[in-house]
Amino acid sequence: MKIVDPATFETLAPGVAGELWVRGYQVMKGYFDKPAETADAIVDGWMRTGDLCSMDHRGYCRVEGRLRDMIIRSGENIYPKEIEELLFRHPAVAETAVVGVPDTRRGEEIVAFIRPAAGQSPREEDLFAYCRENLSPQKTPRRWVFVDTFPMTASGKIQKFVLREQLLAQI
Repeated sequence: MKIVDPATFETLAPGVAGELWVRGYQVMKGYFDKPAETADAIVDGWMRTGDLCSMDHRGYCRVEGRLRDMIIRSGENIYPKEIEELLFRHPAVAETAVVGVPDTRRGEEIVAFIRPAAGQSPREEDLFAYCRENLSPQKTPRRWVFVDTFPMTASGKIQKFVLREQLLAQI
C-alpha cells in the first residue's frame, strides 16, 4: 500500500494525507465488462481505494475521510471528517455532517449540517467561534443548516449527497 497525491499520482511523504492505493494478489483485476471504470480504478496494477489516509513512518495508516467527500476551497484540500469530529465534541451538537457546495470565488464553500442535542439550541455565532478556536480560518464553515433528522442509509450512515442536493435545490 502507498499514499498518493490524487492529482499528480506521486507518492507522498509520511504524515501527509492522500489517497490510499493498494496492490497484491487479493486485489481485483478490474470491473467485469467495464473497461473505462477499470482504467479509473486500477493504475499500473495499483487499486485506487478512494479513501483519504495518512501513513506514519512505521506504515500504520490513519483514515482521514473519503476522496469524494474532500472539499477543495481556494486550492486547499479540506477533510470534512476533521470538522465533523470537532463539532461532535460541542455539547450542543448531537450529530453533524459537513459538505462542500460550489462557490464561484473559492471553488467550494463549507456547509455544516447540525442536529442539535436534546434540549439545546446552538447558535451559528457560537459554533463559528468554537470552530475558529480550534480550526484554521479556511476550514471553518461559513454556512450552517440546522436539521431535526438526517437522511440515512440502511446501514445508518448519513447520506451527504442527499444533504448537498437538498441545499443546492434551495439556492
